[in-house]
Amino acid sequence: MDPATTSLLVLAAVVVLFIWNRLPVAAVAVLTALTLWATGLLDYDQVLAGFGDPVVVFIASLFVVSEAIDSAGVTNWAGQTLLARIGDRPRAALVAVMALAAVMSALITLNGAAAALLPMVVVIAMRLKVAPAHMLLPMAFAGSSGSLLILTASPINVLVSDASSDAGAGGFGFFEFAVVGIPLVLGTLAICALIAEKVLPVRESLMLPPDLSRYASTVQDHYDLTDGFHRLHVREHSPLVGTSADRLDLAPYAGVTVTAVQASDGTVSRGALEAGDVLVVTGPSDVVSRLAMDLVLTVAMRPVTDSTGVLITDEMGVAELVVPPRSPLVGESVFAGQLRSSDVVILAIRRRGKDLGAGPVDLVEGDLLLVHGAWSAVDSLVDHRDVVVVNSPDLVRRQAAPLGSRAWRAVAVLAVMILLLALGLVPASIAGLGAAVAMVLLRVISGPQALRSISWQTVVLIGGLIPLSTAIRTSGAADLLASWLLAVVGDAGPIVLLLALFVMTATLGQFISNTATVLILLPVAVAAATEFGVSVQPVLMTLAIAGACSFLTPVATPANMMVMGPGGYRFNDYWRLGLPLLLWWLVVALVVVPLVWHF
Repeated sequence: MDPATTSLLVLAAVVVLFIWNRLPVAAVAVLTALTLWATGLLDYDQVLAGFGDPVVVFIASLFVVSEAIDSAGVTNWAGQTLLARIGDRPRAALVAVMALAAVMSALITLNGAAAALLPMVVVIAMRLKVAPAHMLLPMAFAGSSGSLLILTASPINVLVSDASSDAGAGGFGFFEFAVVGIPLVLGTLAICALIAEKVLPVRESLMLPPDLSRYASTVQDHYDLTDGFHRLHVREHSPLVGTSADRLDLAPYAGVTVTAVQASDGTVSRGALEAGDVLVVTGPSDVVSRLAMDLVLTVAMRPVTDSTGVLITDEMGVAELVVPPRSPLVGESVFAGQLRSSDVVILAIRRRGKDLGAGPVDLVEGDLLLVHGAWSAVDSLVDHRDVVVVNSPDLVRRQAAPLGSRAWRAVAVLAVMILLLALGLVPASIAGLGAAVAMVLLRVISGPQALRSISWQTVVLIGGLIPLSTAIRTSGAADLLASWLLAVVGDAGPIVLLLALFVMTATLGQFISNTATVLILLPVAVAAATEFGVSVQPVLMTLAIAGACSFLTPVATPANMMVMGPGGYRFNDYWRLGLPLLLWWLVVALVVVPLVWHF
């Protein structure tokens, strides 16, 4: 069997496996690479070359940059600002949400923007008494249009730009995609604003994400943190050293009460005070300050409430913990104001809906603890087996924490990366890697968080399918497919070539990953342009547009899947709004592309 036929059989098997959707897409990609080696279509180095390709490195780095921007609260700030400005205008809210989704997709990729904006959009819809289904799918589709605004907005853009460069036509500029991206965004916004409410259903969903944007005030009211407590360290020369806590004379300090004493080992102290112990007291702040000065104590912690502005900050956060059955904490004596391991402080304790007060209590199953500490310490509680965290600290931080220095550092790094890419001062992969490392070094995100943010499925998918693209090109399969495509087009002209390529790409992209679709058809598009005798750039730009218009099915993109549950959508709901959008995108591909990138 000749290599071209073998390549086409492998391609057909890959498409069938993607549509079958019973195997992980990353597994299909790896099996594809192994098959290419086993059949002798590619040698060892060619099969593994995809995983070291600069495009793969660049795409992986973009996931880190995207996570840093979102984790630093920039997305939340943008959403809250939007919500404050739109007022009680549902249609204006819809347009604003879509515009924000398009911009965020350009900055942090479609999937990152959809995940970050989903809770905010649901909250906006509920506050405006609009069905979330009328806003979520337009938000996802607008994000797809935003993925064609700049080079780094989508892996597809990077792939077609790299292919254009390899074909000798030069890569696309950083902002060159905006020539088609802006009409696509504007058309998408207009179509959705006009018909989304008419064609999309109104259904109740049980999968709505939580609104944690007002989490600080919620726990403030729920736990009644208005008074709070002070933690006072006993210093070596304090007159309290050697005195029993129950014999302290605090009569001169009206309103001050000792709730508990914590020994230096963290346990409740019931004996004589020692240097290093901590008095947890309640009372007026000015009186407590005078007590600390008189008795040689150090104020280690003042009351933490939402009104003081320190309950949730960029650096500090809170978490609600439930004591589960058989937890080692059952029977342990704790109190509000106690410093626990991992540098978190217990702010309040509730049992069966009632506050247990400030004194020491023995924990039982089902008790609820509110704790406060650095975000890193609060995050670590998620993996703690002794407690169950009620709300994800990561979601709380993203939605409720105000902008801090991390956000401005993240924005600065992003701006530098965009500047380097726009001016072409360094290769794209170098700019991406530099930005990713800078986000970690500047402590915008941690090293483990950066590694977790990378969509390894996407990385393996692209790395495993790049060899297939190579095999299709080098075996002659691309020329064969291109000749079939040209036979269909005939002498109708290059516009019909773009039409045929658009239909082929858009159809395949509704059922398999749009990135995989573009990787498969890249060599075909280049070969078709060469055989037709036209420039490769308009053909590749059309491929990019068609690869991004995944509107007809929920499986077309992860963003489409994300909104399916919260929006209460069904499979056949997508084409009702998606088909008019697809037709508009086709118009842009056939009209705008030839005007800008001449044949």
